[in-house]
Amino acid sequence: MPEPTPPTGRWPGGARCAVVVSVDFDAELPLLAASPEMARRAKTLSVGRYGATRGVDRLLREFADLNVRTTWCVPGRQAEIRPDLVRRIAEAGHEIANHGHGHEDFDHLDLPAQRAVVERASAALAEVTGVPPKGFRVPTGEWDPGLPGVLAGLGFTWTSSLHGDDLPYFHPAAAGGRLVEIPVHHELADHPYFFFNLDPAFPAGQSRIASYQQVLGNWTTEFDAYRRFGLAYVLRLQPEVTGTPGRIRLVRELLEHVRGHDDVWLATAGEVADWWTGTQPDNRPDHPAEVFARHAGSAGGTR
Repeated sequence: MPEPTPPTGRWPGGARCAVVVSVDFDAELPLLAASPEMARRAKTLSVGRYGATRGVDRLLREFADLNVRTTWCVPGRQAEIRPDLVRRIAEAGHEIANHGHGHEDFDHLDLPAQRAVVERASAALAEVTGVPPKGFRVPTGEWDPGLPGVLAGLGFTWTSSLHGDDLPYFHPAAAGGRLVEIPVHHELADHPYFFFNLDPAFPAGQSRIASYQQVLGNWTTEFDAYRRFGLAYVLRLQPEVTGTPGRIRLVRELLEHVRGHDDVWLATAGEVADWWTGTQPDNRPDHPAEVFARHAGSAGGTR
């Protein structure tokens, strides 16, 4: 069967597809956000802190060796407690995006509170890196329907939080701002395959340390399909999950596979958003985001 040809000009330089490597640098913050009593559980916290202790450096070494610029989604609190590490990530040429402040659950925050979290995190990250972040990834939970408009008003150009497409699109709620969504998918994240803790059990009632080769097979199969159809492949890593001595090899082998194709655009999320904004028309009226926006508006905009 002949290869399908993506629309001309979708990606720069005649590339067939875009690849974004993103890293969520959370460490222990999700555990502390889930329950204050976690502050007394050193063993549990050490599962997350491993990312800051070892995982970040392993990822940075691989990215430098392969000459890959990436996007790091960083809670503002990391810039407060680990400023040197966050600064080193930025100085290595990687993009820093806003990932909340303390990895808050947005389900429990109204729109003013969500805005306050975003602003606090941006201030903390800019204090360390010298550059206000232009991208946002929701830490956990659902954002208020009004948040895309708030983000656009605050100068953000992209988010990478939702799952409803495999190409970028514009947020209808961000009127005039052309805020780009760069979708993510669970099968392209390391956390669902590998994250595991015994006490408290996570995930509850089951083990989850997948076969390394099967995970690599999943990631490369998805990449081959994204390239075939001309889509935007977004890998989502966490230093405490993939930054182990064995799993870091999966990252390298995947990126070597990607690098083996000369028609792939490896870019940061910000670069993808800038390209999409500058070259692509508004969403079609039948795009799911537009349909949902019309439905939400008729329902009163509740979440």
